[in-house]
Amino acid sequence: MTTITILQEIVKKGDLVIIPRQEYEELLKRQKVIPVAKLTLAEKKVLERSRKEMARGEYVTLEELQSVARRKRM
Repeated sequence: MTTITILQEIVKKGDLVIIPRQEYEELLKRQKVIPVAKLTLAEKKVLERSRKEMARGEYVTLEELQSVARRKRM
């Protein structure tokens, strides 16, 4: 049996992810295929505002949105 020691500092930050090597290698392959989008300053501001709204609970669920759309069609 293999035993590993993980520093408490890493665990406390929540930065630890453990996956099998094969899955990790597949992730690396896909990362090369999927381009990473670079946000503009305006996009970063909108994203930050959206995250704050989500944290405050200021959003609608997909179900609520569909309900509104159905009512408008009638």
